[in-house]
Amino acid sequence: MKQIVQYFSTGETQIVDAPDPAVGPNDVLIRTSTSLISAGTERMLVDFGKASLLQKARKQPERVADVLNKVKTDGLMTTVDAVRSKLGQPIPLGYSNVGVVIDVGSRVTQFAVGDRVVSNGPHADVVRVSQTLCAPIPSNVSNDTAAFVVIGSIGLQGIRLAQPTLGEAIVVTGAGLVGLLAIQLLIAQGCRVLAIDFDQNKLDIAKGYGAEICNPSNGEDPIGAGMAFSRGRGVDAVIITASTESTDPVTQAAQMSRKRGRIVLVGVTGLNLNRSDFYEKELSFQVSCSYGPGRYDPEYEEKGNDYPAAFVRWTEGRNFEAILDMMERRAVSTDELISSRFSFENAVNAYDRLTSDKSSLGMLLDYPPTAEDRVCRTIPLKQTDEYSSGAAVVGFIGAGNYASRILIPAFQKAGAKLDTIVSSGGLSGSISGTKAGFAKASSDVDEMLTNDAINVVAIATRHDSHADLTVKALNAGKHVFVEKPLGLTRTEVSAVEEAYAQNHSDGGNNHLMVGYNRRFAPQILKMKSLLEQVNEPKSFLMVMNAGAIPAEHWTQDPDVGGGRIVGEACHFIDLMRFLADSPIVSSQGRTMGKNHAMGVTTDKASITLGFEDGSFGTIMYLANGATSFPKERIEVFTAGRTLQLDNFRNLKAFGWPGFSKMNLARQNKGQEHCPKAFLAAIANGSSAIPVEQIFEVARVTVDVANSLRDQ
Repeated sequence: MKQIVQYFSTGETQIVDAPDPAVGPNDVLIRTSTSLISAGTERMLVDFGKASLLQKARKQPERVADVLNKVKTDGLMTTVDAVRSKLGQPIPLGYSNVGVVIDVGSRVTQFAVGDRVVSNGPHADVVRVSQTLCAPIPSNVSNDTAAFVVIGSIGLQGIRLAQPTLGEAIVVTGAGLVGLLAIQLLIAQGCRVLAIDFDQNKLDIAKGYGAEICNPSNGEDPIGAGMAFSRGRGVDAVIITASTESTDPVTQAAQMSRKRGRIVLVGVTGLNLNRSDFYEKELSFQVSCSYGPGRYDPEYEEKGNDYPAAFVRWTEGRNFEAILDMMERRAVSTDELISSRFSFENAVNAYDRLTSDKSSLGMLLDYPPTAEDRVCRTIPLKQTDEYSSGAAVVGFIGAGNYASRILIPAFQKAGAKLDTIVSSGGLSGSISGTKAGFAKASSDVDEMLTNDAINVVAIATRHDSHADLTVKALNAGKHVFVEKPLGLTRTEVSAVEEAYAQNHSDGGNNHLMVGYNRRFAPQILKMKSLLEQVNEPKSFLMVMNAGAIPAEHWTQDPDVGGGRIVGEACHFIDLMRFLADSPIVSSQGRTMGKNHAMGVTTDKASITLGFEDGSFGTIMYLANGATSFPKERIEVFTAGRTLQLDNFRNLKAFGWPGFSKMNLARQNKGQEHCPKAFLAAIANGSSAIPVEQIFEVARVTVDVANSLRDQ
């Protein structure tokens, strides 16, 4: 597929070649015919990308505070690397797509191959969306008209929140695409509408729909116009679809509203509100969230679980249907909203026009027709020579932030040959693969596993896929490096253990490694060498100031991420096992008690481990600490001596003859040395991490996590 992306670091817009996406059980795959560039939202994104670093910082002051805290805890260079990586990741543009279904997932019942549909898919010639984010297009609605459906649903959701009734006087501030579509919907509902904008051309379109108009750039007073329009009573509702840093739209809305009037913010404005304006009239003010209920809910948008219509009548997808119904009855017109159109191949020129012509409304992209609906799941990225005998040839599964920023460069620096990178959506794999020098990008795991040239597979996907992919890779005869965790359940861990044992009983000698990088950090290795001089048990105290993440984040989902103990605290269970150098014989966990203030308590817990040699230690995994406090602190007490490591930068020793400290200029968690040790172990037939310890740590981690959930 070809897809339009924008780089935040430079503001550059590009068309990227990528594999067609894989289709999940709830997904619909669409061959695009037409898509609509949103003049408001996409211009804002492009302008932000082209802004200087200082301008970006001014627009996102909350991000600046996060960066400064990271500098304090992780160091300047680590923070600079993270910021550069974040800005260097391009984002897909677009969310108004029309096309024909070419494939559906196993659980999709509402759509079939050949259906013409509208979706919130991006600007790409092939898109994948959940079935809940599609709607079938009536036969008498053209592709050009249907391309405005998603934009129209944004205005419709604002209207639903305003709850207008027949005959009410409604003001729409901002006559852009969303505003003009909202005006038509309001008039169709029997409302009187006043449109306010600084662009006379847009107001003329609104007037053609039957709205009264007000142009402040001509000296007209919006408040006076609103009062006159409402026959002196004050308007019933104001829907703000403008995009401006000024607070004027909200202030004017309050002053022109009647008592108990309603104000709904659909666009983006300043919110420096005057209390008295709202207090005296008991005004209601609400911010509208995009297309409607379901937005940003992974259960709806990713897993395809629709809300029952009896309880949530209007969702994102049903709002799409409602707009299409209005278009079918000719109650909504879009011809006059089309400012220009471009072929998809010339999309970069379209974005140049978007930023230079602020009066543009709808800009359509036309996609070239194709004679076949063949799906291309693997594409070449560069020409490669044959690999030398004995080379570590790697296939990567997963192209997220950690894989692209940390793991792939580490494998590359360790001398691995990068052959194929696989990502479900195709785009991230193509971008990361091109940057790192992979030979191919793919969205087909099975095809990659059948490639005999690949002898090493690195897995960096969401946690719920780790065990299954590891088993597949072992069965395919590959050496496997899997990011933590190894599995989410005892059953999954056992399945991997059986696959590993079967591989070796069949005469294979494949290596299995979990990315427990902290045991390879230079300061940890120094601590290990010091502790080996002591023959008595050790006491450990490890604090992970993990920071809060939302309860709805995928890592908190027991079925997807496994929870943060399985997904993150496993690092420290392995680290304690490494430093103790003794098998774990007991484990005990205690989570914060259930309370009304917290939706998740399992990420605020203590884990105590006992070891065969008498050592013991406690891991404090805490998501409720200050971000300015070090994220990771390790303390070891033994034989009248103490070691203390802060954030993998500053190591202090107390009572150790000949050694007092080991400080690093930049944080080093062993992330680079971990893959290097793995590849070295393959080459020399040794073991980077004894496989018995890998399974031991995996089982203990799962047991602890389960005990915490049961409390």
